[in-house]
Amino acid sequence: MSFNTVDRFESTIADFYGAPYAVATDCCTHALELCLRMNPPKQKVTVPTHTYISVPFTLEKLGIDWGWTDRVWYDYYYLGGTNIIDGAVHFKQLGYQDNSFMCLSFQFKKPLGLGRGGAILCTHWDDYVKLKKMVYDGRMGDKPWAEQNIDSMGYHYYMTPETAQAGLDKLPIVAAQDWPQWSYANYPDLSNMAVFHGK
Repeated sequence: MSFNTVDRFESTIADFYGAPYAVATDCCTHALELCLRMNPPKQKVTVPTHTYISVPFTLEKLGIDWGWTDRVWYDYYYLGGTNIIDGAVHFKQLGYQDNSFMCLSFQFKKPLGLGRGGAILCTHWDDYVKLKKMVYDGRMGDKPWAEQNIDSMGYHYYMTPETAQAGLDKLPIVAAQDWPQWSYANYPDLSNMAVFHGK
């Protein structure tokens, strides 16, 4: 099995969601991180009080100015002030939002549960190439890294070929089923947690 399997998975996921491109990652949190690193926000970012805890943790990790919003959301939401979408619970054919960086999760509780994994859906080829290099330690996957003149920072957040193959095998099965809608109501109010006191 080779990384061509990952390329096939990316193409299949992009087609399913109706996005021009998809970049597979090892998880949705890292997908969000890569988008924030590639496009550092120029203004304060807002995050719903009801979401997964790794989202505000990632903003803290990157030193990004952020705050809470009491936004009610269903399926997905934009990180306020950006075109980055937390679509961790969004599983819908042709559900991509144009000109966004939509970050997906394939964690075991999600419809396409692969144990671990994620993806970034995007519109533009240049963004796809940049993100692909960031995922793969600054390199492209077409030849060994030691044979490349790496010119950009990478983060070792790639999806394994084995995970990608599991996704290719499972997608037709889960796509044929009905899945309950996820929303803000599936999450606790993070602003009440001690770790975020003072935010």
